Amino acid sequence: MAGALVVAALLAGCTTVGPNYAGAPDAAPQAVSRGTFARAGADALAAAPAARWWESLGDPVLNQLVEQALADAPGIAAANARVAQSRAALAANRTAVLPQLNTSFAAPYINVPGGLLSPNGESGGRDEINAYNLGFDAAWEIDLFGGTRRKIEAASARAEAAEASAADARVTLSAEIARAYVGLRARQAMVGLQERQVEIDRELASLARQRFEAGRIPQQPVNGAEAQAFSSEADLAKSRAEIAVLMDQIAVLTGKEPGTLDALLVAPAPVPLPPAQVAVGDPALLLRSRPDIRAAERQLAAANADVGSRIADKFPKISFLGLLGLGGQDFGDVFDPGNIVGIALPQIKWSLFDGGRAERQVEAARGAFAEAEANYRRTVLSALQDAEGSLARFGAQRVAFGKALDAETRARRNVELQQQRLAAGTIGKPDRLDAERQALQLAMAATSARAELTTGFVAVEKALGLGWTAPEPAK
Repeated sequence: MAGALVVAALLAGCTTVGPNYAGAPDAAPQAVSRGTFARAGADALAAAPAARWWESLGDPVLNQLVEQALADAPGIAAANARVAQSRAALAANRTAVLPQLNTSFAAPYINVPGGLLSPNGESGGRDEINAYNLGFDAAWEIDLFGGTRRKIEAASARAEAAEASAADARVTLSAEIARAYVGLRARQAMVGLQERQVEIDRELASLARQRFEAGRIPQQPVNGAEAQAFSSEADLAKSRAEIAVLMDQIAVLTGKEPGTLDALLVAPAPVPLPPAQVAVGDPALLLRSRPDIRAAERQLAAANADVGSRIADKFPKISFLGLLGLGGQDFGDVFDPGNIVGIALPQIKWSLFDGGRAERQVEAARGAFAEAEANYRRTVLSALQDAEGSLARFGAQRVAFGKALDAETRARRNVELQQQRLAAGTIGKPDRLDAERQALQLAMAATSARAELTTGFVAVEKALGLGWTAPEPAK
């Protein structure tokens, strides 16, 4: 009978209840079938983009900063620690299918009233007993209906979700550093232009005062010119403070204290420009590349496995408990094979009535799966919206940058013409300075447009889920 029970249990162990995971739902069928992004411009390439996208900007300092951040940033360290935790949880779940083996040694001392342990003995006095016991026990629960296997499946999916979240942290961090770096270089370029603007405004204010003192103009133009000079000086002070803030931000993003990167960043450098053509791939590649989509899909797989684990709780459980011990009243008895005691205890447990608790837990698990499925769909749609929106803005920023450069060129040409007229005596110096001031304003606008273009490129790369590479498979 016992042998038949064991055979039946082993055969039943091949059964795994609950739904098998069929993969994530098709959340964006039209985008995938179209094969291209709806908002990708003519300059976008369908080729697969490079994971280390920041290298295409051709800025060695930016490359150095991103590498330092990906190696040392606290956010990356925290994400890696979460991966280690999930892997440890997975390893712990895998041990559940193995028997548990324990050992123990006990040496109790008993001192009781005489005759208490021997009813036929004489009463009075006290009895003393020394006992020694060396024991081993083993327990094993057969995974009859796959509940343990489903738990391992869920833990494995969650470990992979943690790895995807760590990759997403790398995507976000590389984009944040690039944005801060572009902002720093743009602000440094602005300061050079603003310094010249302050000089012009001060000179215009001085010329206006001279004309006022000569009785050629009223007080009002003087006040206006001086107010403009004060405003330009305030803007310059703000820009210098913003440079310090951005350098500290970059330092912290790379895992360093504020001020430690000043020597590397203090010298102005041009705002890096994206390549003439940008590889963006297609929506299907996006769904495979974005780590947040991968994490949502793995959470969905884990929720599916949780359903099977809860269903398995409704079925019988068979376990085996074995005890083996040696002992007696003398210490040497623990080494005497004649004192061996062995017990084998097979056990079947099945909750015949629990008030519907197990069924409610299954319903809760199915609800969690439905939530995970909805979260996956939302993540996919948000990712596509992010990609399409960043591509649309990037295309517009290319046009805006080109127009800003044209305006700056025309303004500089106008300065040259005004200088010629000043040399010919047909205009005064304030007119020439006004022309240069307008040119500076347009140069600032071109600098902002250049920074916005590169920041738009960064947004595209982040929206595509770039900035990480899958680890090499173990050999």
